[in-house]
Amino acid sequence: MDNFQNNEFKGNENEQPTQNSYSYSYPANNNVYETTGGPVEPQPRKKKRVFTKVIAFAVCAAVISAGSITAYKYIDDNFSFKNFFSSNSTDIDSSSSSASSASNTVNSDVEQKSLMELASREDSLSVPDAVTKVMPAVVGISSKFNVPFTNSNSGFDWFFGQQSPYGNDTETQIATSTGTGIVMTSEGYIITNAHVIFDETSGYGRAQSVSVLMSDETEYEASIIGYDTDTDIAVLKIDATGLTAAEFGNSDDLQVGELVLAIGNPLGFELFGSVTSGIVSALNREISVNEKQMQLIQTDAPINSGNSGGPLINSYGQVIGINSAKMTSTYSTTTVEGLSFAIPITQAKTIIDDLINYGYVKGRPQIGITCIDVDQSTASLYGMPVGLYVRSLTPNGAAEIAGVQAGDIIIGMNGEAVTTTDELNEKKNEFKAGDVITLNISRNGTDIDIEVTLQEVTQGDTLFGDQEAVEN
Repeated sequence: MDNFQNNEFKGNENEQPTQNSYSYSYPANNNVYETTGGPVEPQPRKKKRVFTKVIAFAVCAAVISAGSITAYKYIDDNFSFKNFFSSNSTDIDSSSSSASSASNTVNSDVEQKSLMELASREDSLSVPDAVTKVMPAVVGISSKFNVPFTNSNSGFDWFFGQQSPYGNDTETQIATSTGTGIVMTSEGYIITNAHVIFDETSGYGRAQSVSVLMSDETEYEASIIGYDTDTDIAVLKIDATGLTAAEFGNSDDLQVGELVLAIGNPLGFELFGSVTSGIVSALNREISVNEKQMQLIQTDAPINSGNSGGPLINSYGQVIGINSAKMTSTYSTTTVEGLSFAIPITQAKTIIDDLINYGYVKGRPQIGITCIDVDQSTASLYGMPVGLYVRSLTPNGAAEIAGVQAGDIIIGMNGEAVTTTDELNEKKNEFKAGDVITLNISRNGTDIDIEVTLQEVTQGDTLFGDQEAVEN
C-alpha cells in the first residue's frame, strides 16, 4: 500500500516504514497519499471576498483529412448505431450543404449530453442546485496547536534525550492549521477529519483551540466532542441553534462513474466554499494511512490542501463522503492527478454516533505500548532481532499489567511473526477489547511468551512520544 502524508505537520511517524506502512511522510512506489488539511499559519481572512484572476487558455485543434469528416457524439442508450449508419449516413462527396443538412438531422435526432449530465442520475438536481442545497452546511475550521521546540545554547544537536551541558531553553510556538467541516445537526454538531484537530504525525496532539467559520462569515469557538484517528473522523460542537444541516445520503448506493462534487476551503479561507467536480473512480479502495487500513471512495474530483473534512456530495446534493486524502508523486518530473479519496458516509455514521455518545469508538482493542520498528539493517547494527522495540508503556495499560517491559522486542503475535507496526496493528484489530492475545517477545536474548488481555481504547489513552513512536 501507499503511504500518507499529513499536510499540517511533516514528521516521521514510524522509524522503519515498509511498503505497507501507514506513515504520513514515507513514500512507497514513488507515490504519496496526502491528507488534505490546510497550510500552517494561513493568512488572516479578509472581510470581503478576494476575487482571483484566472487566465484560461483555450486550445482548439482541427484535423482535416481529404474528403472525410469524423464526428464524435454522445449517443442516447436507446439510440441504434445500426440505424445511425443506415439512415443518416451521407456520401463523402456530397456538397457542404448536404453534409450540413445531414448533420442537422443527426443533431435533431440525437440529444447531445454533457459528461455531467451523463454521470448524473435521471431525477437528480442540476449542479448549481445541488451546490446551493449543501453550501450553508459547509464550514471552515481553524485549529491552533502548541508546538514545543528547544533552543540549545550550545549550538550542537543532542541525541537520545541527552542534555546539553550549556543548558536548553524549551519554548512553545503556536501553529495554525485549516480545514473544512460539515454541519451535521441544526444544534451545532459538526463533523470533520481527525487530522484537522489532532496531530499524530509530529506528536503535537490535540489542538489547543478550534474555531469554526460559517458560510455567512459568523465565527464560533468549538469544543472537541471526540475524534478517531483510525478512521480520521472527528466531531465538534458549537454553541448555536437553527443551523442549516447537510442532508446525508447512502454511500452504499454509489456507482462507479457517478457524478460527485467536492466542496471545501483549499489553501485556507480566501477560497472558502470552492467546488470541484468529478466522478466516482472506484469504490472500497483499500489504502494504508498512518498504519491504519482504510476503505475509501476514489474520485477524480480535485481535493486540495484545506479540503480535509469537507463534503463529497452526489447529484442530489446529499453528503456521501468526507474528503480526506489525495495522491501525489514524490518525483518532481512526474505528475499525478485525479487521485483523491473520501471516507464513505455510511461507514462513518457508526463512528460519529459513538463519538457523540461516548467521546470515543467503543470496542477498539489496545495493547498499550509505544514502539519503534526494527528492520534488518538496524537489527544487524545493534545485535537485536527484527521486530518492534517497545519504547514505553501506557500506565496501567494491558501490556504493563501483563508484564511487558520497555526494551522488549516483539517478534510475533500468537505465534505469527511481526516485523512492522502495521503488521501488529492488523493482527491486533482482528480481536476486540477483552480478548486475550499472546505476544512473542525477545528479552535480553531470550524468547518469552506473554499473554495480554486487550483493553478498550478511550480517547485519553493516546501517548505522545518521539515522531518515530507509534502507539498500539
